[in-house]
Amino acid sequence: MAKTPAIYLMTNKPHGTLYTGVTSDLPKRVWQHKNGISGGFCTKYKLKRLVYFELFEDMYQAISREKQIKAGSRQAKIELINRFNPAWRDLYPDLLVR
Repeated sequence: MAKTPAIYLMTNKPHGTLYTGVTSDLPKRVWQHKNGISGGFCTKYKLKRLVYFELFEDMYQAISREKQIKAGSRQAKIELINRFNPAWRDLYPDLLVR
């Protein structure tokens, strides 16, 4: 799955602080967040749980979707997660078996 454009949402707990990001290598980027290597917002708030992601054909589509999600309300993000991952479980292990 490496080098596939993606958007993702990270959190520290169900209904906790949310971070929306974009990357071309989702497993690597989430690993960086989980290990505090990324610095910044995710490290500061200990956001280590991948609760949502979407994959795209190209980075332009991924960036457009990231902007759309970031422009939405917190409630819209929560509803998005609840539709696809109602238990708010960490999806990172799923990436490793693809």
